[in-house]
This record gives sequence, structure tokens and C-alpha cells, in this order.
Amino acid sequence: MRYGVLRTSVGPRFARFEGGAAHVLEVAPWLGERPSGESAALAEDALLCPVAPSKIVCIGRNYAAHAKELGHDVPTEPLLFLKPPSSLLGPHGIVRLPPESTRVEHEAELAVVIGKRAKGVAKQDAMAHVFGYACACDVTARDLQRKDVQFTRAKGFDTFCPVGPWIETAVDPASLAVRCTVNGETRQDGSTANMIFDVPTLIAYVSRMMTLEPGDVILTGTPEGVGPLVAGDALAVEVSGVGVLKLRVEK
Repeated sequence: MRYGVLRTSVGPRFARFEGGAAHVLEVAPWLGERPSGESAALAEDALLCPVAPSKIVCIGRNYAAHAKELGHDVPTEPLLFLKPPSSLLGPHGIVRLPPESTRVEHEAELAVVIGKRAKGVAKQDAMAHVFGYACACDVTARDLQRKDVQFTRAKGFDTFCPVGPWIETAVDPASLAVRCTVNGETRQDGSTANMIFDVPTLIAYVSRMMTLEPGDVILTGTPEGVGPLVAGDALAVEVSGVGVLKLRVEK
């Protein structure tokens, strides 16, 4: 099934998408599907960010080729950092280039949306805690990341966590193509099959340190090919079986 957030005359509403129709829900779908009985035509320009997490947990250097291109060793356990919910951006949104940085880069990723509270779960039980998947871009001020060493400022700016265009539930995350194009040119073209730590491993690992609540998001890392963004760029992240997240870049 496919779920997202729709702009309506009474404000943002969660909905289930079927064909060309959006069936409005009373609450977020990961809290249990409660149809409101309302429906509307599904218009792409009415889609908003489909997630509302308490936290966004990100995985660094989860593809060996990406770690290599940045000059880093492959981690022996998942490398965690957080992005604030204030960095979220929806489909067709504008990634804003902050004046504090001279080098902002794209990082296309598969996002995992948690559906059931996870605290200290075993790897073999981890997938029972997943609600679905979305496309994401871990936008990064690379110069600030290198300057600060830690990641908070470089990855935490407003608009630096685009997610969308919706959440897809009927997906096996084991071998999905993850692509990024800028102005129609392919920059990244990888596969989740090349992740060092797979989705069940990540959920089990993260849940040892912090409780994952329904609606929380895990960004699973980016394949090689990251590169700069400049004002005027048309940015797109595609995950096979999930969708295409289209964005613009401006100052």
C-alpha cells in the first residue's frame, strides 16, 4: 500500500493512495489505519512530506565505495548521527543553500519508516517493526562536515532532509536501486544490496541505544557518487519500487 500526506482545504491530512484517489485518514497510518470516509483526487503538486518522526536516525558510510570516495575506512559497526525533524522537506520542495557553506552535496538514500515501537529488538524480529519505505536525500554541507568533524551542523539545516514522495509498504529493501540525478544527469546509481549493514541489522542496532517510536525514520546511507548542488539545480532521488522524489535547489 502507498501512504502520504495531502494538502487539503483544512490543512495537511494523512491519506492512503489508490490509483488516482487519496482516501483521507484520521491519524497517521502507522498508528492504525482509520479511514475518515473522505476522499479526493490525488494531485502530485498537493503532496507534502509523508513522515512526522520524533527523530531521524542516519547511518554514515554504509556503502564501502562511498566511504572510500570520502577517504574514510569502512566502519565495523553502524555509524549513527541524527538530523532534526525541522530539516524535513516534502516532494517538489526547495533545498535551500545556506550562506554558511560553500559546498552542499546530495546523498540519495532509502528511508525506513518505523511502524511499531522498537526497543532492544533482535535482528530476526526487526522487520516486524517496519511500516514502510520512502526516498530521501541526506543533504550535507560537506565543507562544514570536514571543519566540524561531527555532523550536526553540516546535516541539520532546514530543508536538508527531503523525504517522499510517499511511503510504500509492499517493498523488500534487500536489493533496491538507489539513484540520484541532477538536471537529468545521473550522479548516483547504487543498490541496497551493497549496504554494509542491512535494514534488520540497522533497526536492531539502533534500538539498543534509543527506542524507535512509530513514525521515526532511519536513513540507511548513500552509495558512491555524491556531488555538489548549486542554485537552479533540479534534483531527483529514485528508489526502485518506491518512487521518485523531485526537488529544486535555491539559495
